[in-house]
Amino acid sequence: MIKRSTKRTLDGKLNELVINLENNYKDLARDALKDLTETVEQMKASGELKEKDYLKYKKKVDEYTEKMVGYHH
Repeated sequence: MIKRSTKRTLDGKLNELVINLENNYKDLARDALKDLTETVEQMKASGELKEKDYLKYKKKVDEYTEKMVGYHH
């Protein structure tokens, strides 16, 4: 089971990304995606994020990465 604080951190970063995309804040959305990606990888490396949860968040990161290809000014 994923810890509440870990889930809250990741969901907050994911929410920030979604809000920036919805508001068409391209630079902020790219920064939020980078931050989310790094956080997911760090939590996986430290053991805070178990494999099942890692794969769930990694899938979301990959989906947004693909959505944002060519997303710049």
